[in-house]
Amino acid sequence: MIQKKGKVIIFSAPSGTGKSTIINWLMQHEELRLAFSISCTSRPPRGSERHGVEYFFLSADEFKERIANDEFLEYEEVYTDRFYGTLKAQVEKQLEAGENVVLDVDVKGGCNIKRVYGDKALSLFIQPPSVDELRRRLSGRGTDSPEVIDQRIARAEFELSFADKFDRIVVNDVLEEAEQEAYRIISDFLEV
Repeated sequence: MIQKKGKVIIFSAPSGTGKSTIINWLMQHEELRLAFSISCTSRPPRGSERHGVEYFFLSADEFKERIANDEFLEYEEVYTDRFYGTLKAQVEKQLEAGENVVLDVDVKGGCNIKRVYGDKALSLFIQPPSVDELRRRLSGRGTDSPEVIDQRIARAEFELSFADKFDRIVVNDVLEEAEQEAYRIISDFLEV
């Protein structure tokens, strides 16, 4: 039997929208054959992280060399010499293996990847029901100072301006409903 090439599923969302929770729920559905893309970073491994498992760990110079060689689908320099990115070759390797590759990326990266893969990619934007609800969720976590929450809200407002550039928008008002909607959209796209 010939292995069917996988497809690309792109997720973007402001912090606090429940994107990771939705993705982790979807990953449990084996019939979708989802696999995370393994990204690169120039930061050192944390705890028990291993090269090629959680990330491909590169030096800042190696990362810059790969940028110069146009090896990334998307990348971002988060802080000086602290890069994160998605290698084209890694995604292609996973697609050839028949995996449906899940990319959890920022809005600009999501738009770039969609441009590369066109109709072989589905881009999903997970949206909060409102900015006020997002602020309430971020505050409820109890992990960030009010200043950090203000920064995240400002970033979220910027990211929300990209929502219409995605194939589909899933509003996460009730988590279980958002999970089911994302599942239906993805299973239709994958023809499962």
